[in-house]
Amino acid sequence: MIKKAYLAGGCFWGLEDLMKTQAGVLEIVAGYTGGQNDNPTYENHPGHAEALEIIYDDSQTSFWKLLDFFFQIHNPTTLNQQGNDRGTSYRSAIFYQNDEELKQSEDFIKIVNDSGHWDGPVVTSLEAFTKFWPAEDYHQDYLEKNPGGYTCHAIYFDSYL
Repeated sequence: MIKKAYLAGGCFWGLEDLMKTQAGVLEIVAGYTGGQNDNPTYENHPGHAEALEIIYDDSQTSFWKLLDFFFQIHNPTTLNQQGNDRGTSYRSAIFYQNDEELKQSEDFIKIVNDSGHWDGPVVTSLEAFTKFWPAEDYHQDYLEKNPGGYTCHAIYFDSYL
């Protein structure tokens, strides 16, 4: 079955570049969610996070495995910041679509906190998913189009599992 997940962890470029390497991920769309206006743009997205729509085959991966990788590739302990990017657009957030995703997200945050990998507690927000808007074309596959472009994402740790 094909499913979608919505995650934000700083600038969508680096997150997208790493997340699409995961088995079972079929497509990634960079965009905006969780904000105050319809049809947000890069220049006008108040309250929206730069986020990913991750389209995946749940026979090859799972929401749980996506969370595991998500928490490996960004710092979930910096409030509204990843690297040099600051502001609510760059918050760490999981936009859950149902009670099961909410529960898994809560459970995984506990695992990350208990791991001792980070100096502080996880500040990743858990926000009910409402609507996702794709970003402009030039933001899609940005680091493929612009090799050597800015990213604040890396694989910091091996699996938490």
